Amino acid sequence: MRTVYLGTSDFAAAILDRLAATPHRPSLVVTRPDRPKGRGRKLQSTPVASRARDLGIEAFGPEDLHAPETLERIAAAQPDRLIVCAYGALVKPVLLDRYEILNVHPSLLPRWRGAAPIERAIMAGDTETGVAIMQLTEGLDSGPVGLMELEPIGAGDDFATLSARLERRGADLLIRALDDPPEWVEQTEDGVTYAHKIEPADRTLDPTQSAAALERVVRALRPHVGARLPLPDGEGYLGIFSARPSPSPLPAGRVGTDADGALALGTAAGALVLEEVQPPGGRRMAAADWMRGRPGFAGFDIG
Repeated sequence: MRTVYLGTSDFAAAILDRLAATPHRPSLVVTRPDRPKGRGRKLQSTPVASRARDLGIEAFGPEDLHAPETLERIAAAQPDRLIVCAYGALVKPVLLDRYEILNVHPSLLPRWRGAAPIERAIMAGDTETGVAIMQLTEGLDSGPVGLMELEPIGAGDDFATLSARLERRGADLLIRALDDPPEWVEQTEDGVTYAHKIEPADRTLDPTQSAAALERVVRALRPHVGARLPLPDGEGYLGIFSARPSPSPLPAGRVGTDADGALALGTAAGALVLEEVQPPGGRRMAAADWMRGRPGFAGFDIG
């Protein structure tokens, strides 16, 4: 079966890697354009573009997926199906009307439709998630589902560990759907939730929540984004990459030390002990090392 693959993220790159080893190997990969990243603002390819190059598959990153030249390039590949996985832009009817498009979505649809289903599932304290293979439609992840499998979320899972398992499960399901097209079943609208894109405010730990809820935020954003706390006097943000809830009494919004002398944030219910942090422009380090670099650390309050 001839396929064209649309994807951008690390998750999508892992699916592409597996797909390329099957008879459904894409003849063309479409991804997002190179963007400046990092402190030097150098142009950087997407994970999918890099993986396609490694696999020897033609790839390009158009600014406009629906521009005539992009549509012509896709048509020239003569695909039987398009496959979408974390592409990062809506697919419009000009493509939907021309091709059957399969989407690999890491959630138990209709729960967590949208851009950040893995992060939102962990943040919400869900005990399970999964992967769905669905037909793409104009609605946001609302098309009929052909295959779906559950994946438990462990108490210690973070984005990295959970997404790695979902990548393997998603690739298996996609290959099954291509080998033996399933029956497509329309989604129910009962239980719909939306996994909105992670915004800066989502990264900033909110002390009006409980320590348990904030610990889930830290895990949900590790290691690819990172939670954070504002530092005093306009110093920027302190990245938070590992934390644990504690019953230690500490006023909500106070960043100080607990009874054991560990760096902690007071919350609405308990304290959040900060174990691994990253100062602005620095490397990740143990919170104790960060405090040693601030002699006489007396704590500070956040909003």
